Amino acid sequence: MMTSNPQELRARLDQLQASLSTRESTTRFAHAGVATVIASLVGGASGKLFYDSLRTPLLAWAAALLSLGLLVYAFISYRAGRKVLVDELKQYESMLALRSELRLDDPSALLPR
Repeated sequence: MMTSNPQELRARLDQLQASLSTRESTTRFAHAGVATVIASLVGGASGKLFYDSLRTPLLAWAAALLSLGLLVYAFISYRAGRKVLVDELKQYESMLALRSELRLDDPSALLPR
């Protein structure tokens, strides 16, 4: 049962598809992953500097702080990605409902009459 004008539904569907095409959550998850890997590398180098030095070098402290900062950034990016993903999944469900209402996925509606 169609509650709105098909043109309005189609415009809403086009708007949802355009907003979902960017997938911001993917970018945020990628930032979190890359930051975690780099934090691990910098943290390992920092640990090696602490282990090998007789006196603690300033570079080791700087690397440790950088590693910690990257881990905090990764955590914040991950949390933001999860939040955006929830919104994207809601939009995706709305898009599927619109497609169903417009009968875009119904093969019998595509057959000539």
